[in-house]
Amino acid sequence: MEFKSLKNIETSFRQIRLFGIVFLCLCALVSVFSVVASFRFAEKQREKIYVLDGGKSLMLALSQDLSQNRPVEAREHIRRFHELFFTLSPDRAAIESNINRALFLVDKSAFAYYQDMQEKGYYNRVVSGNISQRIEVDSVVCDFNAYPYRAMTYARQMIVRESNITERSLITRCELINSGRSDNNPQGFIMEKFEILENRDLRTLKR
Repeated sequence: MEFKSLKNIETSFRQIRLFGIVFLCLCALVSVFSVVASFRFAEKQREKIYVLDGGKSLMLALSQDLSQNRPVEAREHIRRFHELFFTLSPDRAAIESNINRALFLVDKSAFAYYQDMQEKGYYNRVVSGNISQRIEVDSVVCDFNAYPYRAMTYARQMIVRESNITERSLITRCELINSGRSDNNPQGFIMEKFEILENRDLRTLKR
């Protein structure tokens, strides 16, 4: 490049130094912009939730704030526990599999109920009597104003026998604490102080 405006070596040196400073400033701006852009991209990636649907399809759910999903996850955690713990079939292996999966979601308070029903022969009667039991969770009410979170569950049990179907009311309560996520506990909660408040017959229908 020809510098026609330069008249002496001192002026030329000053011009070169100025161009050097401007070049360094531009490089610094580009570097800062790249770092900031990369940081923002990483933050956006962290705000994405990947949901695997039966191992077949991959859906992408975006969330501006992952903490907003905690109430939904808490209700799903409690609902899943009740479905596993109270859904029974006349198959001992299936009963033990469901109970074991349910116990990953709760502390020893639910295990005490399991031991009590086992000692009373409840599961043996289910198998020998060819009885099926399923649960329908009507609602899960959670209080997130204080920690540990408190929750009440209102559900109905349907006990299906060869001769009749018995409908029972089931009301439980528990406290929720945050826990690490895993394959056995995807919502990242543990239920504590699980208690059955009501479990009574509502009606019996003949088949």
